Amino acid sequence: MQSDDVCRLVAARAGAGSPCALAVVLATSGSTPRKAGAKAVIDIDGTIHGTVGGGAVEAETQRRAIEAIRRLRPEVFDFQLHGTDAAADQPICGGQMRILVDPRIGVHADACRQAAAAVNARQRGLLVTTVRTSPAAIDVTVQWLAVGFADAPNLPEEVLRSAAAGQSPQAFVQDLADGRHVDTLVEAILPPLLLIAGGGHVGQSLAALASQAGYAVAVLDDRAEFLAPGLYPTGVERRCGDIARMLADWPADSDLYVAIVTRDHRHDEAALAACLERQRRGRPAAYLGMIGSRRKVAALRADLLRSGAASEAELARVHAPIGLDIGAQTVEEIAVSIVAQLIAVRRTGASPNWGPEASP
Repeated sequence: MQSDDVCRLVAARAGAGSPCALAVVLATSGSTPRKAGAKAVIDIDGTIHGTVGGGAVEAETQRRAIEAIRRLRPEVFDFQLHGTDAAADQPICGGQMRILVDPRIGVHADACRQAAAAVNARQRGLLVTTVRTSPAAIDVTVQWLAVGFADAPNLPEEVLRSAAAGQSPQAFVQDLADGRHVDTLVEAILPPLLLIAGGGHVGQSLAALASQAGYAVAVLDDRAEFLAPGLYPTGVERRCGDIARMLADWPADSDLYVAIVTRDHRHDEAALAACLERQRRGRPAAYLGMIGSRRKVAALRADLLRSGAASEAELARVHAPIGLDIGAQTVEEIAVSIVAQLIAVRRTGASPNWGPEASP
């Protein structure tokens, strides 16, 4: 469950009247199963929606959430993962997690509603959670900041922009002279959008897997039968028409990822040319990949260079063959390799290697 999904759940549960707590990973250090920004909603019976890491840390979070709900009081705790025996119950990841458990779900509801509405409209923004801990009390404030950050709290603008651009939550810790401890978590809430050019078997499998990985997904094809609702998970957008034209006309979005997996060389080339033209107009995709064997990719590359439709520099930004080279052969394995590459580009800014010897 992604942060924006948890936001929707919090917004829904706030008005339902059933007791529950929101768990938020405020900060981490070292090796941990989840990083800052991971969230889950926990019911009074311990049922958890989402995850903060599984295993011992999750069990402890569920236990504390049940107690917090009964006391109607938030709690912040640190969980150590420094065990030395892999056969024992104590986790041995080697890191530390700082976790907020807050049963006052209404404190988070307004900001979560705004975040959910912004995601639905594909509008960028930040969710800022501030937790002030003192010997006497814990004070939690949550704020939604739309693009422009005009109402930003006392955080440097570069911090806010870094969180918005990098998609990785930014966590800050301050120890004040009066004994208070302040944790601030800044999260970009906007799932990246993956455009899949081609609704064939690879496109269908890729849409399902990318949706699970937290991407908003739209599938483009010129064949209506390959866009039937039953072929895709709920929420996947489907558009029928000329693929190249739809790619060329798609609105600019800094979180736009494009996977070209059409049915043949001709459609692949037209789709790639449309994406390269977007790039020339200052509307590049954050990721552009095209399926195909190395032989096919080399031939298409030569055609584009010979015709002047693309330059060496432009083609250097294209991930082709698409996906990480994990030896993928089946449709499902190819989809895994592509999503793995999307994640690598999104989280690190680079892909570690070229893709599999795949053909559409």
